[in-house]
Amino acid sequence: MIGAAGDGSELGARLRERDLSAAPAVLNLLESSSPPAREQAKALLAAVSPAALGGEAPGQIVGVTGPPGVGKSSLLSRLVGAWRARGRSVAVLAVDPTSKRSGGALLGDRARIEVDPADRSVFIRSTAAGDRLGGLAPATRAAAAALSAAFDVVVIETVGVGQSETEVADVADTVVVVVQPASGDVLQFLKAGIMEVPDVLVVTKSDLGRIATRAVADLRAALRSLGAGTAVVAVSSVAPGSGIDELVDALDAHVAGLDLTARRRAARRLHALDDFVAEHGERGLRALGGRREAEKWLAEQDPGLDVPALLTALERRAAVS
Repeated sequence: MIGAAGDGSELGARLRERDLSAAPAVLNLLESSSPPAREQAKALLAAVSPAALGGEAPGQIVGVTGPPGVGKSSLLSRLVGAWRARGRSVAVLAVDPTSKRSGGALLGDRARIEVDPADRSVFIRSTAAGDRLGGLAPATRAAAAALSAAFDVVVIETVGVGQSETEVADVADTVVVVVQPASGDVLQFLKAGIMEVPDVLVVTKSDLGRIATRAVADLRAALRSLGAGTAVVAVSSVAPGSGIDELVDALDAHVAGLDLTARRRAARRLHALDDFVAEHGERGLRALGGRREAEKWLAEQDPGLDVPALLTALERRAAVS
């Protein structure tokens, strides 16, 4: 049980040492809403902040989203296997709808992702979406940041694609949008006006042949018309599978071309401001001089600060509690 003073810092130290067995306790702490746990969570996150690590956490954070039934769990099963074959440790946070009765994850997506239960380098956890726009609870964002200090890859799997469900793009280093041919997904995606969201587009069920080939061609043509360089990869999860190694290569290529420090720093500042507004409302935002002034002030803060530290700094500046 988490409760004794220093437990959050100890968990953070274990993550810095890449002790993967700390992951369950880390999630339990971050998902707890009790005041003592929230204080310990701050200590944990401070222990794996860029300031404590001497830079950004080394793990790649990959967001995977797409309509229900598109085959994300089957795809993730193959992806986890490919990453493990390359010697990488993997954590998967499967974001499910929140149960109104328990407040916890409703579907338990981890049961649908096939992995070797004896493999201690893979950690899968279902997490509740909460009531955040975009379906990512603050605990999920914090967990991704914390686990990326220990795991080589951290995956956030969410359900749905739409204007109100793109928060994963502000958390992940690389965003994967999954669609399937012959289902209307591709057409809906093109109509949705969210072509800027994915860094990599995946068309599943490439074993369908001509239908899948047409879907890939349509997406690539649409992206070319927008001048976007988004990679489009066709995959099949049907044994023996195909396109998975190409997908891993596309993910690696994307993160290799990022200014990761700038991307994560901007995300932390955005999250801190969003959390501040969620807690203190427009009145609190006015106390900061408005969003533009708040963003300008945040840009001047220590780049090594984590979200809780930035939130505390905002509250002090606005003199709210």
